[in-house]
Amino acid sequence: MKITILVEGATERVFLPPLRDFLKRHLTQMPSLSVRPYDGRIPKGDKLRRIVEDLLTKRPTSDAVIALTDVYTGTSDFADAADAKAKMNEWVGGNKRFHPHVAQHDFEAWLLPFWPTIQKLAKHNLRAPSGPPEQVNHGNPPARRIKEIFERGKCRDSYVKPRDALRILRDNDLSVAIEACPELKALVNTILRLSGGKLLP
Repeated sequence: MKITILVEGATERVFLPPLRDFLKRHLTQMPSLSVRPYDGRIPKGDKLRRIVEDLLTKRPTSDAVIALTDVYTGTSDFADAADAKAKMNEWVGGNKRFHPHVAQHDFEAWLLPFWPTIQKLAKHNLRAPSGPPEQVNHGNPPARRIKEIFERGKCRDSYVKPRDALRILRDNDLSVAIEACPELKALVNTILRLSGGKLLP
C-alpha cells in the first residue's frame, strides 16, 4: 500500500516520523507513506484534481492520496472541517481513492496536548489554552498561541515551526494527541483502514 499525503508545508513533514512510530504499533504491514508539501496551502479546484489523478495513474503510482489542509488558511475558503472536506471531495470529483482530512484550525492544534513540553522549550509557564485543542479559535489559532509563549519565554527565540514542532513531537507519545483530537484520529484511522489495520475506537 503506497499512500501519498499532500500537506501545506514543512511543519507537517515533521509529523511523519511520529506518525510512522505510532502506526508500527498498530499494523502488521506498514504502508509506504510519502509526503508532498506545498508552500502555504494545498491547491484547490481543478489543480487539486489534476494532482490527485496524476498521483493515482502515473508511475510511480499511489494506491491512495490523502490531502491534509488547515481550516485556517488565511482565506475564507472553508467555514469548518466538514466544509473543507466536502469542498476538497467536490474539487477532486468524488474519487474513492482520495481522502480529504483537516487540521482544525491549524496543524499546531495537534501540538497543544503537549503543552508541558511547549512550556519547557519556551521556558515560560503560560497556561495552556482552554477547551479541546481542535476548538481553539480562528481569532487566535494554535500556531499563534505557541508563538506567543515562545516569545514571552526565556528561550530567546520565537517559535520556528519545523524545528520546534519536531522537538515537541519527538519527546511525546502521539497517542495522547490522537485521543484529544478527533480530526487527527480520523486521519490515523484512514491510514489504518487503507493498510488493513484495526480502527481506533
